[in-house]
Amino acid sequence: MFCLSFLVAVGVARLGWGLRPPPFLTGLIGIAAALTAWRAPVARLVAAVLFGALLGTWRGDVYVQKLTAYEPLYGTKVSLEITANEDAVYGKKSQITFVAVDIFDPQSGQKLPGKLSVSGFGMNSIFQGDRLQLEGKLARGLGGYQGFVSYGQFTLLYHKPSWIADVRRRFAAGMQTALPEPLASFAMGLLIGQRATLPPEIKQDLLMVGLTHVIAVSGYNLTIMLQASRKLLADKSKRLSFALSFSLMALFVLLAGLSASIFRAAIVSGLSMVTQFYGRSMRPELLISMAATITVWINPLYIWGDPSWYLSFLAFYGVMVVGPLLQARLPTRLENSVIVGVFLESLSAEIMTLPFVLAMFGQMSLVNLPANVLVVALVPLAMLLSTIAGLLGMFAPTIAGWLSWPAAWLLTYMLDVARLLASIPGIFRQNVWLSPPQMWGAYGLIGCMTWLLNRKSAKITPYERTQQMVNH
Repeated sequence: MFCLSFLVAVGVARLGWGLRPPPFLTGLIGIAAALTAWRAPVARLVAAVLFGALLGTWRGDVYVQKLTAYEPLYGTKVSLEITANEDAVYGKKSQITFVAVDIFDPQSGQKLPGKLSVSGFGMNSIFQGDRLQLEGKLARGLGGYQGFVSYGQFTLLYHKPSWIADVRRRFAAGMQTALPEPLASFAMGLLIGQRATLPPEIKQDLLMVGLTHVIAVSGYNLTIMLQASRKLLADKSKRLSFALSFSLMALFVLLAGLSASIFRAAIVSGLSMVTQFYGRSMRPELLISMAATITVWINPLYIWGDPSWYLSFLAFYGVMVVGPLLQARLPTRLENSVIVGVFLESLSAEIMTLPFVLAMFGQMSLVNLPANVLVVALVPLAMLLSTIAGLLGMFAPTIAGWLSWPAAWLLTYMLDVARLLASIPGIFRQNVWLSPPQMWGAYGLIGCMTWLLNRKSAKITPYERTQQMVNH
């Protein structure tokens, strides 16, 4: 309830009501919440909700004040110092395109929050970490961006070399040595979410069949690696298994970059690892709300207009809450089936995200479930084979092509499935909109369904569940 009240308060603060509680009042309520932690449930609940609301209101109002620095700049020609958050690619009109962070306005002497989507000319290549001067007309941003600049002019201030970025580029070059295009770009999308080099027709095929998430770095990629490390060492040493899992997560974050989706996945995975290390279990609802609170505390812009933030946590809820409740109602022989598990996870994620997608984008795929069943179960194997291919391309380029045929075969199958399903007439519907009341009504029905499933599952005692498994 503390997390939920904090999130609601931050969201409401975007309305610009100017409510900023005094720090002493927020601290006083926080102390009261701590003192009532072991007292009556109603008292600690009220204290936690008040503390979350006051803290969220304060955090949101502080960030709203920072965003006001953009207002006089919209619609004018600006000169800003920016840092490239990723390696630039060529986009529309032969412009070099990337996401800019660490924005500084020399004229006002202020550091601006958030990020910009920028494109323009002046340089042949821009690498992650480069510090640049940008000149161009700033337009008001949409979604998670605070602004857009098109047809801008870039000037390099200084280049900041990074061994991590260099390793990532060498690995990408090795992947292109081992695999032909578009398989190499698709493999990089599976491994670290690099989608910029994928051909537009493949992106469209994946979008039409509901498989875009396989080339977006998410908790799924991290879960695959962490599960593999736990299975490898869990029986030998819990500490060693935890150290390996944490090291793999840190390496993955460094290589893939700390984007918003990777940051969310790392928080969820990190909380899960810590609780498992101490032999505890955390309810999925608490895990999701804690991860959402941490991300919004760091950057309130997520809850104010980043669709990917909402889609991530809706999908998390579907996979971690709705899916297990549906799977628990099945016979044990079906409950343990990999295909059934993939189907229910895909169905649950689709149930949770579809109303939001229809309200925001007005589009949906009618072959989402069969596409996920045919492809998603093979993603772990494809990631392993693609990693081997990339390493062969880095260290043994002369024989990489010969030894990478398993990865090539599997990646070709996955793309062929997407292309075949995307060619079916009428499977991708557009302009199918839901109004906000309809969207909230849909989530109300989903909430009632989840509550009923949870209530029925709670009636089955652990002993009865064990007896059911023995009988099967």
